[in-house]
Amino acid sequence: MKILMFGRGVIGAVYGWALEQAGHHVEFYVRPGRAAAYGDAIDLDLLDARRRPWGKRVAERWPVRYRESLEPDHDFDLIVLSVQHYSFAEAAAFLGPRVGRATVLVFNNLWVEPLAATAHLPADQVAWGFPGAGGGFGDDGVLRGSLLPVVTFGTLGGAPTERERAVRQMFREAGFRLRENRDFRGWLSIHFVQNAGLHTQSLKLGSLSKLTTSTMREAILAIRELLPLVEARGVDLRRHRGDLLPFTAPVWLAAPALAWLFGHFPPMRVVMEAHANPEELRAVCRDTLAEARRLNVEVPRLEAAESYFAKERTI
Repeated sequence: MKILMFGRGVIGAVYGWALEQAGHHVEFYVRPGRAAAYGDAIDLDLLDARRRPWGKRVAERWPVRYRESLEPDHDFDLIVLSVQHYSFAEAAAFLGPRVGRATVLVFNNLWVEPLAATAHLPADQVAWGFPGAGGGFGDDGVLRGSLLPVVTFGTLGGAPTERERAVRQMFREAGFRLRENRDFRGWLSIHFVQNAGLHTQSLKLGSLSKLTTSTMREAILAIRELLPLVEARGVDLRRHRGDLLPFTAPVWLAAPALAWLFGHFPPMRVVMEAHANPEELRAVCRDTLAEARRLNVEVPRLEAAESYFAKERTI
């Protein structure tokens, strides 16, 4: 496939590298003037866990291709859209008239209604997924992160279309394991509040990797307080029991297990340590709290942590 990564963020760079390694042609769309500033390569320091549970380290300088314009008659087969959730509306509006014949993989954290978020995109060309990777660009320009083995895909009801099946097959052939969810709207809401609950503690500590058993316990309890908010948005939690299990299991069991996973399991620890956008974490908490207040759902632990994320957002 010929693939366009929208932007040069962590997710686009990590998966762009993996898909190019699998034989696909990858380019990045960046704002005018950014290509020269970025240079012609990305320095990678990755832990690739697709084939080894503890990961294989990849340290290389990866030559990349940039483009600063996108015309509707382009010949890309796939556009991967992954931006901060609060930047998604602007990105989708820009991309809408420029999709051409490509499939758009929405590879994104979202809190607004998915169909509303993608209103500018041709509905029959959208595929839904969520990455299993993360990290950040350091002050030295090096991208440090982990590429985890599982990628989540889903639909908003019904079976995947032919386009969606083609995207899934591409990731499968690139060495990823696929997890499927037929209620992807609900899955996105649950994932968002899980992040908000975790960040009630991580913003205090400076990193998810610093969560101890006691602070993980508080994060789990914050997530539990947020689940009624997800239900108030019309999500049937019974359809997501497996995804919720780490946060609904007995706290005495779940807290030490998750704290160890985040702080000591190498692929996860790298993701937690390298995250370089604390403003995104604050925005997740702010937007979750705003929705809870709108729907009159009590979320005392998120309310108590507001001083850590109340700073105004600048884009």
